[in-house]
Amino acid sequence: MTRTKPSELTDAPEVVLPGAAGRVAHDKPEVWEAFQKLGAAAGDAGPLDERTRRLVNLALAIGADSEGATHSHCRRALAEGLQREELEHVAYLAITTLGWPRAIRALTWIHDVTHRRESA
Repeated sequence: MTRTKPSELTDAPEVVLPGAAGRVAHDKPEVWEAFQKLGAAAGDAGPLDERTRRLVNLALAIGADSEGATHSHCRRALAEGLQREELEHVAYLAITTLGWPRAIRALTWIHDVTHRRESA
């Protein structure tokens, strides 16, 4: 049985899958493929453009207090051409809804990705 490469099952093949997500994609490509198809279907379910969807997904990851998802959406946003300042703006918008500590934590997660990329 030949396994499909995880990078062939994503809309962002240039973004390396980290840790556990990469292992699941490699070990269970059928699960990863179903997950990718669900994401694509959800994205196609409405009128928002790709850029807006990425920013919304980043905001949802921040609201869910998910460091991994925040990192993932930042990596993908940068790969799609969004700017660091746009991602940071999402964290600043979180201040009044989620509170200062969570917004600042989100900003540090965004910086984890953007500063790593800038120093590479």
